[in-house]
Amino acid sequence: MIKHVILWKLKDGFTDQETADIKAGIKAGLEGLKGVIPGLVAITVNHNGLASSNADVMLDSTFESVEALKNYAVHPAHVEVAETKVCPFTQTRLCLDYEVE
Repeated sequence: MIKHVILWKLKDGFTDQETADIKAGIKAGLEGLKGVIPGLVAITVNHNGLASSNADVMLDSTFESVEALKNYAVHPAHVEVAETKVCPFTQTRLCLDYEVE
């Protein structure tokens, strides 16, 4: 199994309501990929970080294999979510992929 963890920082300048809507859109879009993309075992988005956090949104996902993760990256459903719900609103992206038993 492969874990794929992403942390995003949103761009500055959004109102509180816009920020809440953006976070909810990212969560709904990415979690909606469960059952759509082969090899995607689990996917969770958390956007309720404590005040001590320096990231706004976290993706925690699990894939059957490295190949499944590679296929996810280019899958049209994932690309659509990334291009419409994530990339336009984020300024920083950190990623950690690792193998779990």
